[in-house]
Amino acid sequence: MNPLERVTAGMTADKLVTVTPEMTVGHVIPGMPAVYGTPMMILHMEMAAGSAVQPFLPAGHVSVGMMVNIRHLAATPVGRTVRAIARVIAVEAKSVLFEIEAWDGGRKIGDGTHRRGVVDVAEFERRFDVTEPTAEMA
Repeated sequence: MNPLERVTAGMTADKLVTVTPEMTVGHVIPGMPAVYGTPMMILHMEMAAGSAVQPFLPAGHVSVGMMVNIRHLAATPVGRTVRAIARVIAVEAKSVLFEIEAWDGGRKIGDGTHRRGVVDVAEFERRFDVTEPTAEMA
């Protein structure tokens, strides 16, 4: 069975977040402005993309990020609400391509494309020898 057989172009999802001090570049890099960081924007875009397809994947399968091509267009201060939107634009043999955007109210703050692959979690974990962390590792 093809795990992407129920995924189609046009599927969408979004992720709403309120920018917190921990999401700012200044939180991570001292001396930088306290505005929404690009890595956080990308994370929220990826979360929206994953949400768009997850309900349509077979049990035991998830989508994982493979590629991002993002522009961060404008700064967003702490306290503002950001809406990350993902729309499937192509379904290929083993991956899904998304058009993604981020908005601060009526102002676009980011856009680009994102590709996600689909994996069988159990098979993936066996392949990469993923194990639960022990108390010593935590």
